[in-house]
Amino acid sequence: MRFALIAIAFATLAHAQGAKTSAPITAATELKPGQWIWAPQASPEGPVTILVDLSRQVAIVYRNGVAIGMTTVSTGKKGHETPTGVFTILQKNAKHKSNLYNDAPMPYMQRLTWDGVALHAGHLPGYPQSHGCVRMPMAFAQNLFKSTAMGGTVVVAGKAGAIEEAPTAGVLAPIDTKGQPAQTQKLAENEDYRWTPEKSPTGPLTILISKPDRRMLVLRNGVEIGRSRIELPAMDFGTHVLTYAPDSTGADHWIVVGVPGSDENAGAELDPRILAMVEIPQPFKDAVRAEMRAGTTVLVTRRPLTSETTGKRMTIMDAAK
Repeated sequence: MRFALIAIAFATLAHAQGAKTSAPITAATELKPGQWIWAPQASPEGPVTILVDLSRQVAIVYRNGVAIGMTTVSTGKKGHETPTGVFTILQKNAKHKSNLYNDAPMPYMQRLTWDGVALHAGHLPGYPQSHGCVRMPMAFAQNLFKSTAMGGTVVVAGKAGAIEEAPTAGVLAPIDTKGQPAQTQKLAENEDYRWTPEKSPTGPLTILISKPDRRMLVLRNGVEIGRSRIELPAMDFGTHVLTYAPDSTGADHWIVVGVPGSDENAGAELDPRILAMVEIPQPFKDAVRAEMRAGTTVLVTRRPLTSETTGKRMTIMDAAK
């Protein structure tokens, strides 16, 4: 069975304000001004980290270490450049008006500095035009406002017009929840798996399976706690988003999670024979199974878990029809 469930390659555009997506594409270089992607079901719980890439005028939203959204932005123009660095969300106001620029509306404002830099909905001409803020499409700003918490991390990096200086991105966040480069140590040649649950003892669990990498990664509260070599069946499956839903007896069941563009499959139960064909070292499998709870999410992707290139194409999610 083939599920095209991380709907970035949607069949149609959803233009209505408040729709879950406005772009049927996968790469930052293909997003047009005002377009955005929002697929929160790929990682329903966990800490949210936002990466603003000044070089490409895009922002990427990660939850529990997994990309759940991407949007075009407009940042500070010459003389009013958006500052780079690691910021925390200091204030939130859905109906804010500017204290500096004639009460200009700043819907879904999330303040980064007390001297006027914030995330908010606004006009997106396709280039830096603001007085230092990060403007986003209205519907995306609204979705983001609902998903963040006070004190959340926002990383602003790159330099407008200097693409080669832009940070890279993939399914996994290139930064951790404190704004530092994420440490993703590869397995040694003689190492089949690694299991370090003590690195993040509590929090929501997300499991990622990459077909090209032949790896399974386990994240808890945005921190990698496990990594294993795996072998996947030869079948050419698309991307899956699954949620663990054991029945009253504790028997395993995996339910397809509905995402924009593929809602017709939402709620269907995954054929257990598909997961049974995934070969995982038994000790690692047992350790992960012991940590799973109802609601644990599994993302199976045909994309590498980290950037495939130097950053010129920033693939967030992928779907096959």
